[in-house]
Amino acid sequence: MEALAILAAAPTPADLKSIEAAGSAGYAYGLAAIGPALGIGFLVGKSVEAMARQPEAAGMVRTTMFLGIAFTEALALIGFVVFILLKFA
Repeated sequence: MEALAILAAAPTPADLKSIEAAGSAGYAYGLAAIGPALGIGFLVGKSVEAMARQPEAAGMVRTTMFLGIAFTEALALIGFVVFILLKFA
């Protein structure tokens, strides 16, 4: 019964601030993840197209593709760091 009373209690201003911070941090990370997702999709699609057009250059295209994916994924990791900073700041 005591647990239900705790759950039914109105949130304090500190709780509301924490809830708002979590919501805004999640929103920020969602926005930060959209760009890298689109970038990686475009990069892989164009790499496959290039490998289909010139199969003899597939090794070099694949290496360049993986480097591009790594750099693009770094943007998502930066967004995740911002998410953590907003959450715990």
